[in-house]
Amino acid sequence: MAAPSSLPSTLGALRESGWESRPVKEEVRRNAVTKIRAGEPLFEGVLGYEQTVMPQLENALLAGHDVVFLGERGQAKTRMIRSLTRLLDEWMPIVKGSEIHDDPYNPVSRYARDLVEEMGEDTEIDWVHRDERFGEKLATPDTSIADLIGEVDPIKVAEGRYLSDELTLHYGLVPRTNRGIFAINELPDLSERIQVGLLNVLEERDVQIRGYKVRLPLDVMLVASANPEDYTNRGRIITPLKDRFGSQIRTHYPLDVETEMIIAAQESTPLQAEGIHSAMPSYMSQIVATLSHLARQSPHVNQRSGVSVRLTVSNHEVLIANAARRALRHGEDIVVPRVSDLDALAASTMGKIEIESLDDGRDEVIAEHLVKAAVLTVFRERTDPAMLRDVIDAFEEGRIVDAGDDISSADLAALAEEMPGLKAQVVGLTDGDESAAAMAAAVEFLLEGLHLGKRLNKEHVGSRSSYRARS
Repeated sequence: MAAPSSLPSTLGALRESGWESRPVKEEVRRNAVTKIRAGEPLFEGVLGYEQTVMPQLENALLAGHDVVFLGERGQAKTRMIRSLTRLLDEWMPIVKGSEIHDDPYNPVSRYARDLVEEMGEDTEIDWVHRDERFGEKLATPDTSIADLIGEVDPIKVAEGRYLSDELTLHYGLVPRTNRGIFAINELPDLSERIQVGLLNVLEERDVQIRGYKVRLPLDVMLVASANPEDYTNRGRIITPLKDRFGSQIRTHYPLDVETEMIIAAQESTPLQAEGIHSAMPSYMSQIVATLSHLARQSPHVNQRSGVSVRLTVSNHEVLIANAARRALRHGEDIVVPRVSDLDALAASTMGKIEIESLDDGRDEVIAEHLVKAAVLTVFRERTDPAMLRDVIDAFEEGRIVDAGDDISSADLAALAEEMPGLKAQVVGLTDGDESAAAMAAAVEFLLEGLHLGKRLNKEHVGSRSSYRARS
């Protein structure tokens, strides 16, 4: 991104403009104060943390702390970390050509110091956008000090410089993020010797490279993420490093189903294809979100690895995709997921949860039970079984209803008109959508709810299900 041409281009012009140099944490604090005072959220698109995580994060930023986020996968840790750049000034001046974003008023690298000393007020200035002031490293066991801090560049030595010359250094990721925000994801995965190398960055705010007498007083805000199981219990992070983080903030999964539904709608990729229109009924979205919440409470699911919100998002997308595939085969242009489409969630669920079972083949059974429990939970919340007494009576008089992928929306929707007492309940679920696809989805949801509530029997023959009275 090119800087506006109106910005100063020399050190002298920068001074005349009145620009003031501030430490990065003070810059973040100042912009956070502006947002908090205006009642604006720190980040857009991070939901469910308004009363829990956000107040702690605001405290940390106002206090000028380095922060570590503790939480299982899929809790928006990385999103919040990357969004911190929104709290930086849009443009920042640096000494032109500096690899470590030297402050024109207070250069720290040999290159920038020599240039300012030689050129004085005519030193050329570049402007860096806030998005370029963010550095990130996924911690892995093979991460080295050279990656993070720096190393001697043999090519520069071969060019004729002395080993004692600071200009022979190749800067690592942390110095290159000077005057910015540096993030380390999965911090405990760093080896202990690398963790030791970060101590100076966090406390003394400088870096040391091998045996050189080089001191780079860096201005960096350090942010990290970690799984609490690794960070607190297994001893995979050294105590002095933990002690140097100012704030430790615990993240969590959405506390209620409604928030998870909003996140799924926000994060899922819409299914867009020529000639079809898709719609997700609120009760089906609630089933998908409830499935994730039940999985987080299940003793059969490994809770240490977590049940990511990505599970809800993926299931939301696959549910609509399966409904679209069914609709296309029937020549329908309106796509509305049904209960029978929930069978497709096995592919998007099993890769995101870890089932704790000693028996082979039990994984699919446990996942199927979670889906059924989610449907029954939502059915009980969204309907009054007493209002479906007439429907049950119709089945007891010998009525049999088929449902499944091979049944068209029109055939299922017709039941709402044919069966006494069914139309009123269907209309209450469709939110005003009178399309055959929406009516069919509501009919199938009600029939499945009655079956799971032990009011109807259900038999499977291939992809078709038959609902009948309990014998």
